[in-house]
Amino acid sequence: MKNLSFLVLFPLLILSCSSDGDAAGSPETPSPDGQGGSLATFTLKGDYLYVVDRFDLNVFSLAQSKEPVLVNKVNIGFDIETLFGYKDYLYIGSRTGMFIYGLGNPEFPQKLSSVQHFTACDPVVANDTHAFVTLHSDTFCGNDINVLEIYDVTKVTEPILISSRNLIFPRGLGLYGNYLFVCDDEIKVFDISNPADSKLVKAINKQAFDVIIRGDLLIAIGETGLFQYQLNPSDEGIDFTALSNIAI
Repeated sequence: MKNLSFLVLFPLLILSCSSDGDAAGSPETPSPDGQGGSLATFTLKGDYLYVVDRFDLNVFSLAQSKEPVLVNKVNIGFDIETLFGYKDYLYIGSRTGMFIYGLGNPEFPQKLSSVQHFTACDPVVANDTHAFVTLHSDTFCGNDINVLEIYDVTKVTEPILISSRNLIFPRGLGLYGNYLFVCDDEIKVFDISNPADSKLVKAINKQAFDVIIRGDLLIAIGETGLFQYQLNPSDEGIDFTALSNIAI
């Protein structure tokens, strides 16, 4: 229970202090929106908080920050698990697929598309052109499938699967420019400059549930604690410097 509680609080901590981080984790222009990990079940977008439960997407107005108001409830389906916000889109992961909703009207999210997959736990992150999904299975999720899937979402109404690769037991993931960090048997780093042909280039010898990348800071939470790394990109690639850890 202690590890589970920490995992629940982890995205909440980042959401509350991440006004200077980009929602996709790239080291670029800061965003005023909140930032959670790929396993988060809520995200901040402007004056609205979006929260998923097992079936629905709940929209809260934060116009009066001390008195949030539930302004809408949108039924998504069954076994909804994760929510990732990027610009004017919400990427929702479930045990049976990924859903993309648009925020043209922030109080009334509109379903733009969905993709179906084998029954498996399904966190997702995205950038301007691609969505990255890990599928893993355990006693709660069903089938024995452990893969990284990459979708072309240049046209968000028609996601196209362009890459699928087997991993050990992938869970949370995060984006940093042309690099994708995936929590597998260790934290694996893929060069995704060509998303259709991702390449494993580095690994951090830590097991983690999820990662959040804020600027050049990588924050990871695992069974044994919370870890922080300084990311050091260069023309030759990327390296990391361990900064601190908080043991559980």
